[in-house]
Amino acid sequence: MAKQRIWAPWRLPYVKDASKDSEAACIFCIKPAEDDDEANLIVHRGERCFVILNLFPYTSGHLMIAPYDHLPALQELDDDTVAEMMALAQRAMVVLEKKYEPHGYNVGFNQGRVAGAGYEGHIHLHVVPRWAGDTNFMPVLADVKVLPEHLADSRKRISDAWPK
Repeated sequence: MAKQRIWAPWRLPYVKDASKDSEAACIFCIKPAEDDDEANLIVHRGERCFVILNLFPYTSGHLMIAPYDHLPALQELDDDTVAEMMALAQRAMVVLEKKYEPHGYNVGFNQGRVAGAGYEGHIHLHVVPRWAGDTNFMPVLADVKVLPEHLADSRKRISDAWPK
């Protein structure tokens, strides 16, 4: 029996972008500079940082918090920016709890390409809601993630619930 494959065309743009110079095509610089938060999946703008949905999420509601400044490492951020990032992570978790009721979270930085950073030139914090049993056979057998919600719906749900 031939090995079956599941086509996942949504992965191709990520693979192509990940191979580019992160300085030239930095989504964390381009997206907030544009005036279309809905299309760019930005759910909140703070003074020093913004919150954006991951275009290639691990789970529904997967958020990233990034400073407006293009810096590659956490240790290069000033104290006020780090404090705002952490405050936004807390607020994101409150919103996600209200709208998604996750059982837990993965929260962290992938600093540097060797650590898994797709955009290593611009530090960002991942907030990933998790549920018991949210990993199934699809990522293991087919390297495909199955998400139950469209990103536009996730953005609206989270943005509408974000404290003003």
